[in-house]
Amino acid sequence: MQKRSSTSSWLLSLLIALVIVLLLLTMYQIDRQWLKLAEVQTTLAEQAKDIRELRTALASGTVRQQTGNASDNSGVSPAFQRAQAMTQQSDYAQGDWSVDAFGTNLKTLTPLVSSDAYASEVQNYVLESLVTRNPDTLEWEGLIAKSWQVSPDGLTITFQMRDDVTFSDGVPLTADDIVFSFNFIMTEAIQAPRQRAYLEKIKEVKANGKYEVVFIYKEPYFEAFDLAGTLSILPKHFYEPYLQKPQEFNESKGLLLGSGPYRLLDPKAWTPDKGNVELVRNERYWGDVQPSFNRVLWKIIQNDSARLTTYRNGEIDAYGARPNEYADLKNDAQIMGKSHNFEYMPPVAGYSYIGWNQERGGKPTRFADKRVRQAMSYLTDVPRIIQDIFLGYAEPAVSPFSNTSKQHDPSLQPWQFNLEKAQALLKEVGYEDRNGDGVLEDPQGKLFEFKLTYFEANEDTKRMVLLLKDLYARAGVKMEPFPQEWPVMLESLNKKEFDAITLGWTSGIETDIFQMFHSSQAKTDGDNSISYKSPALDKLIDQARATVDETQRMPLWQQAERIMVDDQPYTFLMRRQSLSFVDKRIQNLQMTKLGLNRGSLPVENYVPAAMQKY
Repeated sequence: MQKRSSTSSWLLSLLIALVIVLLLLTMYQIDRQWLKLAEVQTTLAEQAKDIRELRTALASGTVRQQTGNASDNSGVSPAFQRAQAMTQQSDYAQGDWSVDAFGTNLKTLTPLVSSDAYASEVQNYVLESLVTRNPDTLEWEGLIAKSWQVSPDGLTITFQMRDDVTFSDGVPLTADDIVFSFNFIMTEAIQAPRQRAYLEKIKEVKANGKYEVVFIYKEPYFEAFDLAGTLSILPKHFYEPYLQKPQEFNESKGLLLGSGPYRLLDPKAWTPDKGNVELVRNERYWGDVQPSFNRVLWKIIQNDSARLTTYRNGEIDAYGARPNEYADLKNDAQIMGKSHNFEYMPPVAGYSYIGWNQERGGKPTRFADKRVRQAMSYLTDVPRIIQDIFLGYAEPAVSPFSNTSKQHDPSLQPWQFNLEKAQALLKEVGYEDRNGDGVLEDPQGKLFEFKLTYFEANEDTKRMVLLLKDLYARAGVKMEPFPQEWPVMLESLNKKEFDAITLGWTSGIETDIFQMFHSSQAKTDGDNSISYKSPALDKLIDQARATVDETQRMPLWQQAERIMVDDQPYTFLMRRQSLSFVDKRIQNLQMTKLGLNRGSLPVENYVPAAMQKY
């Protein structure tokens, strides 16, 4: 029998609930206080260390006067002059946070071990290199390097370094750190096969004193300067102990320390279960212009709708819109009232693709036959995908080379949907519907069926895969959509345990395709994850990479492109436009030849004091 509760018992229950809530809030507050105390203790320890080092320097007479100030460009190196111009704006102010969102959790932040663009974005704020590229002129400018010389044969590059650069823990950065960075990567026990694939061109890196470093190449390489100048500089004192315990490094999640404008509060403590990535200002930053934001934060928000709601509520600073919501958001008064709006495709825009795995478990798959790959490309109706899924905010990708690149042969066109040609090619291989069930079988009666792996949190990719399932079924090909979480997907990719996969590659001003398509990279953890092997393409890649003269190199790349377009190791899908909304509190947003300057380093954005909220 149910009983009616009395007023006194109801009040007692309410009081107990209130006490529990207060206890939980108190525990939360204590936890926050302990975290803050730990942060303060770390800062005090670092300040004490700096004071001790300053006293030592004063006693030895080695303190130098720093040149340059915030009011003019005297003493400001070219790499910092765009940032310096930002500081001259009337409402410029330091402070506040830059807050973004990642659509997936990160597996690791450790350099070399990580392989995705999300980790790279974080590392760019922490790790630095000798040179950087000017986003307007695309010319190289010195960052840690002051000057450089290239030998007439192109095999020796010598950099003179600044002598005032320190890592975020206060240890000076010298030529020894650059030599160490190269040697660390080239150590076989360190899980860095992607980087080693490129650095193998270098014979030796050596230090001439504390602030001069020399790169000596085994043979000519068209990106020799780029490779040397953009090598991420790892602090020897921090990473060297892991040469004695490489497995610990390879399995680490957050070993990240550098000389950049931001740092992890604890360079060894980040783990994926934190649910976000937070960088704090490097108070020791050596740069000619100090970064504007106090912190840079990425929240992990895997749901598209949740990210939009979070942006709408002002909890993140930018939102990359999906095509099917973009037009509505441009008509949304609340969104447009708080946002800058950008719609662009930079020349370095990456491309998406479907990769056909040609070898699995040491045995060739059906996709090892070029005719099968060609048939799948005929069945993949890219113009329809662009129109139906991405509403025209994309362009077909012909190859890894942008249509605006000198590497691209203008005579080559994207593959067009053609059901009849696809069916003819598959029949030529031996695939027919032998039992009338609508699915093709090979001569042994094995069904033509496969799983297409894709990132489960991307709604547009999910819609595309479902469209492809229907298109493939028209030809009797049975495709099973296979969604996976990001870390699991990367693991499958590295181990080559998939049938087919849809992903994307970032691009550069000139794209070196060695990493993705050279047969030497068809190995565990190599980026030729589809085990594609073409001696003819290998030869052209090797020739192009060894040709320094651009006028001779570009025809080689175009020959290589013709092989790829014919072989279809990937079905090349599209290059997408960026459809971006950025909170109006973020100022000095500019378009450059590399795209929108938000996230550019040195930092070029700020929040006026009146609009700051953190």
